[in-house]
Amino acid sequence: MTLYDRLVEASADDWRAYVEHPFVEMMAAGTLPEAAFRHYLVQDYLFLIQFARAYALAAYKGRTMEEMRYGLDGLRAILDGEMALHVKYCAGWGLTPADLQAADEDMPTTAYTRFVLDWGVRGDLLDLHVALAPCMIGYAVIARRLAAVPGALAGSNPYAPWIAEYAGDGYQQLAASTVAHLDALSGGAVGEARFRQLAGIFAQASRLETAFWQMGLDRA
Repeated sequence: MTLYDRLVEASADDWRAYVEHPFVEMMAAGTLPEAAFRHYLVQDYLFLIQFARAYALAAYKGRTMEEMRYGLDGLRAILDGEMALHVKYCAGWGLTPADLQAADEDMPTTAYTRFVLDWGVRGDLLDLHVALAPCMIGYAVIARRLAAVPGALAGSNPYAPWIAEYAGDGYQQLAASTVAHLDALSGGAVGEARFRQLAGIFAQASRLETAFWQMGLDRA
């Protein structure tokens, strides 16, 4: 059993509330209010900025060249790839770069990203990557499940491109590498007290992901 599997098992209720939230269920059905999704897109842009900082912190805190490169690769992937793709995707929803840059963080965005950064500062590299894991792995879990829902990938579903992106091989491989990286950082052995601490970080990050989905619905 991987460390990720153990964390999910220990946080089952919080994890399920996150990956099966009504926001994503409505995406699969094509019934999510567009206002909810637009608000999510804007906040996700702001979220990515802070997650780029988290990966910069991961590079700084790396103990080996390999760990430093892992953080640097994550930083580059966000700044040079995902941010540009996100801006392009937002344009299809009528959101301009100026709209994104002028937006303020909503409270759930601030709460979640600062939680991750706080653990990155006061904890070690494993603490930071466990705090990042619900986002990095959870989106793959969600999209893979949604892609199997009849009609979810139909051209008539405005959310099909989002589902397809995260259900695609590229992101699924990224999630798998994140699972493996957690095991590498843990050294394959985590004591009971240490695991309880990590499980607490993972559970709280999952709850903050749930709040991030709910934020969109509340703004619809």
